[in-house]
Amino acid sequence: MRRGGQILIEHLRGNGCRRVFTVPGESFLPALDALRDADGMDVVVCRHEGAAAMMAETTARLTGRGSPAAGVAFVSRGPGLANAMSGLHVAMQGATPMLLMVGLPPRASEGLGGFQEVGLGGLAGSFAKHVEVVRDTQRIGEVISRALTIAHGGRAGPVIVGLPEDVLATEAEAPAVEPVRLAEPVPDYASLTKLGDMLMSAEWPVIIAGGRWSADASLQLQLFAERLDVPVVAAFRSQDVIDNRSPVYCGHAGISPAPKLAAALASADLILAVGTHIDEITSGGFQTISVPVPRQRLIHVHPAADVVGRNHRADLGLVSGISQFSERLDDLLPSVRPGMPQRWSALRRDMRAAFEAWQNIPPSPGELRLEDVVAHLSETLPDNAIVTNGAGNYAAFLHRAFTYKGPLTQLAPLSGSMGYGLPAAIAAKLAAPDREVVCMAGDGCFQMTSAEIATAVQYGAGVIVVVANNGMLGTVRTAQERTFPGRVIATSLVNPDFAELAHAHSAAGYTARTIGEFKEAMSAARSSQETAVIELVLDRSCLAPGVIAGSSGDDPQS
Repeated sequence: MRRGGQILIEHLRGNGCRRVFTVPGESFLPALDALRDADGMDVVVCRHEGAAAMMAETTARLTGRGSPAAGVAFVSRGPGLANAMSGLHVAMQGATPMLLMVGLPPRASEGLGGFQEVGLGGLAGSFAKHVEVVRDTQRIGEVISRALTIAHGGRAGPVIVGLPEDVLATEAEAPAVEPVRLAEPVPDYASLTKLGDMLMSAEWPVIIAGGRWSADASLQLQLFAERLDVPVVAAFRSQDVIDNRSPVYCGHAGISPAPKLAAALASADLILAVGTHIDEITSGGFQTISVPVPRQRLIHVHPAADVVGRNHRADLGLVSGISQFSERLDDLLPSVRPGMPQRWSALRRDMRAAFEAWQNIPPSPGELRLEDVVAHLSETLPDNAIVTNGAGNYAAFLHRAFTYKGPLTQLAPLSGSMGYGLPAAIAAKLAAPDREVVCMAGDGCFQMTSAEIATAVQYGAGVIVVVANNGMLGTVRTAQERTFPGRVIATSLVNPDFAELAHAHSAAGYTARTIGEFKEAMSAARSSQETAVIELVLDRSCLAPGVIAGSSGDDPQS
């Protein structure tokens, strides 16, 4: 006989979970108590439930697909769940398998409107693939197995499991843990043959790749594309699908893409989309790849049958996992020799040249230019360094000027969530302590989760946070000047001294006003291997790459 909390932790550990992120709550104390004796499992106490959920999401992203392990966060009911929903949205939009365990009131008081009671499904149902409450201690293992299977199946995503206090405290007989066995769809031979025929009959084919790619799958895709000399475009915030230095890598279908990239996608006669659900931004607002019938012929490869053809009618749909598909690429076109010129080779060369030109950003105003900072990071960080970011115009400099050298080196939210970069960096460093981790953040973005600097220090996560401080919410300011010229309001920020804020958390803090000062600070931070914050003092007129604030008047709130 074991308590429900012990049964729960045994099933999580038995399915590969090695770390739990939490803001502790009394409602799940039996589970926390069981973690004391769980060999090989760590507990990370976060400062905010949203950050805990984001750290769980990051952990799952860095775990190879095919493993039943998922990112796990524990939060309390009511406000704890409400706070965690920002991280749930990141996981839902980014198709990341994670479990959010929510402590609930005892079963006897369910439905009485007790302290902090909320209906899980009503509040968070649209933020998760599945919501379930465990009402029988003996069924904890069954629920966890089902939650992991649903979280990983098809288009992955988060699952919420409700845990009443008394269910965790009650003793019960529990069967031995049987790890979940995940089913991965495999492409059929006939569809692969048709794919090869369609590709070889195309005049202007383009591959769009997104989702979570393993190192092996990434290399297989890169070698396949290089053999055919076919251009590869990264789906939104999937720039690490292949080594960006490869001649076939031709850019990022992100926010404000290079005009020539958008034109090339619109003009292609065949698009092979692999791993991406062809979201709004990747598809150019559903215009470059139109809904419901694209102008281009479309081959869509995705592990979820209900994603293939959901928005864009596919001429050929393959329900397949990314790795299972990439493993078969090598045998798809055996008659094509590596480097053999193709009729679309000129397209690939033009797209690559346009991408390389697009990386050169017009000089920003001020003594310290953000594009120079990003270029220095790109040139000096190791190839396997992990770079994280949240949302804001500062990210446009990163997406445009940084060269990603391989898979699982970019962590960025498809949901466009501010504050993601720091929690993601901490979780990444804990998961991969031998890799350098750098977080890029704007001044507004960073302050959404800046309290987690204390979490990084507490657990020895030596991340480097680079804060782009231009004293405003740049994305909103840019849209405001475009839509309501001369009427600027509610975008200026009065910020703390970020270096001193870092010192207050026992982290290293630096302030850079020139590129030389940034390089010195970066070198010192990397050498120390401790948590560090580097504040970039930027010109307030710098809004985005090539975009300067107009003379539309000062923000009356400043």
